[in-house]
Amino acid sequence: MKGKVWKYGKDVNTDVILPGRYLDSYEPDYLASHAMEDLDSSFSKEVRPGDIVVAETNFGCGSSREQAASCLRYCGVQAVVAKSFARLFYRNAINQGIAVIECPECVAALNKGDEVEVDIPSGTINNITTGQTIRFKALPPFVMEIIDSGGLVEHLKKKLG
Repeated sequence: MKGKVWKYGKDVNTDVILPGRYLDSYEPDYLASHAMEDLDSSFSKEVRPGDIVVAETNFGCGSSREQAASCLRYCGVQAVVAKSFARLFYRNAINQGIAVIECPECVAALNKGDEVEVDIPSGTINNITTGQTIRFKALPPFVMEIIDSGGLVEHLKKKLG
């Protein structure tokens, strides 16, 4: 899938991904409209399906709220690439069907606004802007099953019939 890079720094916490003042609703469009708003006011207005978020270390630190991952999914974010993740966010993102890719080389090679094509099963990101292809460790098959299903709930529905 092709998309654009949205790049941020280190310690992007769940209060920045989705500010707590918007936890009064679980409506997908409402949550998506407030994604990253305190960090980047243009994000929720300009993000498109297939885009990826790239960050430094400890992405998703802070509270364990699953809405932080949900709002990114509702915006159409296909993957979050970082040097490291807060463990709760990492699992919440997978549960929401978002690929989480730990890859310092990818973070160094991608810049805000770059057009990219991400092939999650093969573990490659093709930076269309620069012509560079970056490899990352492919996600395990059981994680790919969850992501391909659209998240854990949909995965379990398929498994349980």
